[in-house]
Amino acid sequence: MMSVDVHSHILPGIDDGSRNSEQSLAMLAEEAKQGITHVVATPHFYARHSDPDTFLAKRAVAVQVLERDMAGRTDLPQIILGAEVHYFSGIGESEHLARLTIENTRLVLIEMPMPPWTESMYRDLENIYLFQGLTPVIAHVDRYIRPLHTYGIPKRLEQLPVLVQANAEFFLEPATAGMALRMLKKGQIHLLGSDCHNLSDRAPNLGEAHRVITQKLGKTGLSEIHRFEAILCGE
Repeated sequence: MMSVDVHSHILPGIDDGSRNSEQSLAMLAEEAKQGITHVVATPHFYARHSDPDTFLAKRAVAVQVLERDMAGRTDLPQIILGAEVHYFSGIGESEHLARLTIENTRLVLIEMPMPPWTESMYRDLENIYLFQGLTPVIAHVDRYIRPLHTYGIPKRLEQLPVLVQANAEFFLEPATAGMALRMLKKGQIHLLGSDCHNLSDRAPNLGEAHRVITQKLGKTGLSEIHRFEAILCGE
């Protein structure tokens, strides 16, 4: 069965994630060990620091290096290219956003600032869909909410044409696991990622989150996640 890590910093030498190809291969091996079949590489894109041409050229170099070193390996997950696009005012009308989507999809991973979020920010997210025909995927929603202070974000996002991604850590931390499972059951989480950067403090951990979800919610606990993963992979 397909299992997708939709948020990772696994490409070598492009952002604060993997330092080199050797580390990337080790991270991919760990993903495979956990049953992950596809990894979406989502290096950071900051419009205030770079432009799409420069970013995509750097990403292409990182991919070329990694693919060279992966040659002949059949034991590693398939890499899907993407980007983690940091929110900026007016993003809904940006002419460049379609170049930063997840490969072969109309999905674009958006990293929001820390809350509270203004109504203009929510409108920007909606405009990504209305004006560009792209579906925003809200990166690591768990970063923005806490069990006692959610800023109304989960309910507000339900009203928008967006998908919501949560990090594996959300399901693994005792303080947030209950909330994570409730949100998943309510359909407020659509995709999961490890947001892995290395093999130490931010290592691949999605397999463990899958185990917790299945243990707590049963065999069907991941069914909706797998449905959205299949759409992402064009199946």
